[in-house]
Amino acid sequence: MMDILLLIASIFCLFVGLAGAVLPLPGPPISLIGLFFLNASKYADYDRKTLTIFTLLTIIMSVFDYYAPIWGTKKFGGTKYGSWGSTIGLLAGLFFTPIGMFLGAFLGAFLGEIVGKTEPDKALKAAIGSMIGLITGIIGKVILCLIMMIYAGMAIGEYFMMMS
Repeated sequence: MMDILLLIASIFCLFVGLAGAVLPLPGPPISLIGLFFLNASKYADYDRKTLTIFTLLTIIMSVFDYYAPIWGTKKFGGTKYGSWGSTIGLLAGLFFTPIGMFLGAFLGAFLGEIVGKTEPDKALKAAIGSMIGLITGIIGKVILCLIMMIYAGMAIGEYFMMMS
């Protein structure tokens, strides 16, 4: 019975994690919890190396996800004002729909650059960079969550193939 509950919790976490890769939820950490739940059940037996690699990738992706809009802003010629604006806008946008994150990062970077006395065309370029960084982070999180789902699916599939 406990194994079935762990399996259900694992699948739930993996799907919520995937949704969280796009929504304002910590997607990869939730998916990682799903892998640990699955590993605690009879349906998977991951080695320590696999779980360590997924844990490290989750930590790296979580850090990168918060840094990506700042990186994008700087890469497209933004200043510290745009980077701060992007961060503040992203955080403010979390309280709204997922679109709020995008708009918040974009508008934050743009307004930050304007406050820093950047010309509007350069401020717009920095804001676009912020959006590209944010999208890059989301793509990375989705890929990582999908890979964890694939690993879980393979383990579950192997278990049931061995049972038949």
